Amino acid sequence: MVGHKIYSDGILDNKRLLGDPSADNFIKLVFSDPVKKTQLQQWLSSASGDKELQWIKGIYPDFAFITQADKLPSWANERLMKVGAVFFAQNSEMIMSLLGLLSLPYCYTAANGAMVLYISELIRKQTTKRLYDTALFVWEVMGPDAFDKSGDAYHQILKVRIMHAAVRYYTLQSGKWDDTWGIPVNQEDMAGTNLSFSLIVIRGLRLLGINISQPDQEAFMHIWAVIGFLTGLDEDVIPENSKMAQQLDIAIKRRQFCPSLHGKQLTRSLTDHILAVNKSKATAADILGLMRYLLGNEISDMLSIDVPELPDYKIKLIRTLNFLKSFKPPGNINQKYRIAYVAFKKQNPELRKRT
Repeated sequence: MVGHKIYSDGILDNKRLLGDPSADNFIKLVFSDPVKKTQLQQWLSSASGDKELQWIKGIYPDFAFITQADKLPSWANERLMKVGAVFFAQNSEMIMSLLGLLSLPYCYTAANGAMVLYISELIRKQTTKRLYDTALFVWEVMGPDAFDKSGDAYHQILKVRIMHAAVRYYTLQSGKWDDTWGIPVNQEDMAGTNLSFSLIVIRGLRLLGINISQPDQEAFMHIWAVIGFLTGLDEDVIPENSKMAQQLDIAIKRRQFCPSLHGKQLTRSLTDHILAVNKSKATAADILGLMRYLLGNEISDMLSIDVPELPDYKIKLIRTLNFLKSFKPPGNINQKYRIAYVAFKKQNPELRKRT
């Protein structure tokens, strides 16, 4: 990676003006041709697999970001990536819960970046589908064999990279975008989102009492750094270690986090979904109280999560139970991942046919 990063306002101001030039040029070319546009839309909705990745490589051999979509960066450590995938499999249920309770609302607090989601209306009007799509992506890229020949990580990541470019294109064409917000899905916002799926998840697991070793944290952060690179994130906003990740998180939070009407509405759509699909014995007050505990009072107030934190005795119980679970033998990791993934898919009828 590029060394010696300093996350100054000057650097991050510049990052707000940058999208993903390679993917953006690709989208402009494809969308200028109705036949190519339809072809791309069909590919984006196609079944997963290496065959589909090879197909788009053959169609667009002049776009390096496509032909090299399955090439890891030079600094990627495949052993660390495997360890990170094992860590996910061991904690998958908790991590997936944290995406809704912590990671996504954390992103919604970045008012300018969240405006993209608000303008598109997809999260507000198709909340369940869009949240499942996000979760499906995480499951696919975190599988034990996700980056092997038999895995689907590269294909899924390329789809996300191209969809981000399409979102930038449509948002700018909508006439609703204010240039003072930066470019839609810009580099600073992409960096913040990547942190919300890595650093912020680690933070949430610890708040819930999960015992996390330094090597496991490093491995989980590393696999998300690789994913960030493959989705078009500039290397100088990919932290090299946890300390630098925390510095970047602090800088983005200071610069971008503030109350906003759209951030509150996105959060309301999210919490309505979580409460609607809840099948546990937890009450709405319990779930929202846990969310407030994880996010902290400052961010919760920005998002109008107007409930008290969970009582101390409930938090202590959760932390104690999770701490004890941390010492349970992991068992067969591949099997554990498959069982948990199948259970997730069964929650959504649209995904059952892909199981």
